[in-house]
Amino acid sequence: MASNDTNQRSVADDPLFPISSQKLSELSSIEHPVVSSQLSAGDLPKSLVTTTAALTVSLPLDLSKVTSLSTHNTDFGFLPIPPQCRYNPDRPHDLPHWKTAVFALASTFSAMNLYYCQPILIQLAEAFHVDYLEVSRIPTLLQAGYAVGLLSLSPLGDLIRRRQLLLVLMFTSGSLSVGLALTKSILSFEILSFFVAISSVTPQVLIPLTADLARPNRRATSIAIVLSGLLMGVLLARVLGGVIAQFSCFRNIYWMGVGGQFLLLFAIYLICPDVPVKNPDLTYLQILFTMLKFAVTEPLLIQGALILFAGSAIFAGFWVTMTFLLAGAPYHYSTLEIGIFGLVGMFGISTAPFVGRLVDGFVPWMATFVSIVLVLMSQVIQTAAGQLNIGAVIVATLVLDLGAQACQVSVTAAVFGIQPEARARLNAVLVFFLFMGQVMGTAVGTELLVNRSYTFSSAIRVSFCVFQFIVLLARGPHVPRKTWFGWAGGMKFRKQSIEKKPISFVGEKGGAIKTDSPA
Repeated sequence: MASNDTNQRSVADDPLFPISSQKLSELSSIEHPVVSSQLSAGDLPKSLVTTTAALTVSLPLDLSKVTSLSTHNTDFGFLPIPPQCRYNPDRPHDLPHWKTAVFALASTFSAMNLYYCQPILIQLAEAFHVDYLEVSRIPTLLQAGYAVGLLSLSPLGDLIRRRQLLLVLMFTSGSLSVGLALTKSILSFEILSFFVAISSVTPQVLIPLTADLARPNRRATSIAIVLSGLLMGVLLARVLGGVIAQFSCFRNIYWMGVGGQFLLLFAIYLICPDVPVKNPDLTYLQILFTMLKFAVTEPLLIQGALILFAGSAIFAGFWVTMTFLLAGAPYHYSTLEIGIFGLVGMFGISTAPFVGRLVDGFVPWMATFVSIVLVLMSQVIQTAAGQLNIGAVIVATLVLDLGAQACQVSVTAAVFGIQPEARARLNAVLVFFLFMGQVMGTAVGTELLVNRSYTFSSAIRVSFCVFQFIVLLARGPHVPRKTWFGWAGGMKFRKQSIEKKPISFVGEKGGAIKTDSPA
């Protein structure tokens, strides 16, 4: 699974594949339950002996199945997998930063599919000879399609080979985008938009895959880089959409998207590692059921989902009302100038490696606390001085991007530790709450701006920050997994300051894999 140098990995590093393939072959001859009679403690470290016993007694391994999952040389039975991408249990894949950057770029172009239309709705109405009400359905259909893809396709990352899933998603979204660039029917454009959105969940497959491949001490950094690509797509689509539509036909926006998606499809084909199926014994319905079960039985997941829900509402409300703020007094910016202002947000997002490195050094709870403080500061600045000075707006934008990114990375890193073989499902739950927060933040921010004032609209986002603090403080950083409220384990917030203690990772079938790992 995870792609790291085996000499640098410990049993605690990856609960999914804690033993090398050579050691698995040795263990296949051990007759359980009396493991110690054939394997002495002197042969292996104590933690590995404990893991061996747990694996042999609680989770009998079918080595033939493991082998069968590791010998794929083709995608879809006919497309050769490049040799450097084929899975070899004796030579795990590595995830260098350049490869993570390609994953981030793929996330960027997939996310852009959802937002190209927002700055060009007027041009779309004119091109298709319809009223504004008709074209206003396009963003709604895009969001609805994305929700469908999020709940129905992204959990497949826990069920099938993710390399093939990525290739299918990217080919589908790129091909359907050709239709968006060519069609002259508003109905066809709306239908195609819906299905493009369904297949644009590539980032939600890449983020869990990145977590699996990255080294544990660099996991948050890698997640932050891929996540920055997703956030960059949200802003870049608006900027490029506005600029291209200003100087040429709106269809060129979609042709650009087609070119970018197919170029990155080829790049993913060349570099994306092929890794084994994570849960070969589960069915699609079981994947969906367990995803629903996680959403109501895991306190850490629910805590993180609520924090991201409020954080997404803040981020979306901030940016949707920014257009009205900059277009009105005292700024009176043009549409092009407003679009270019999105570059300020991109600068904040580009700090992803720095943010991830900081999160890697702290217990995720503490990193989340600091990120919420940053978001609160940004909204206080914006509420107090956003209508007075453009400098205050720029500062608020940069601080918000930094805080929002750190919050999502730290929450995601914490939740992914609940059950590593279920990361796609855990991520789907998180992103669904994030998506709903975006919808609420957009609706509430616009409604309050129109019926009240920009100050009132901005102030409500401060209250969302307070809600985040309440949710975070209700459950401390070191409480047991199934504890809903409380505080335990003291005030240790840096990872290296925490002593190792035994923990258990519970498999899909209830077996426990015990190991020594940092808390």
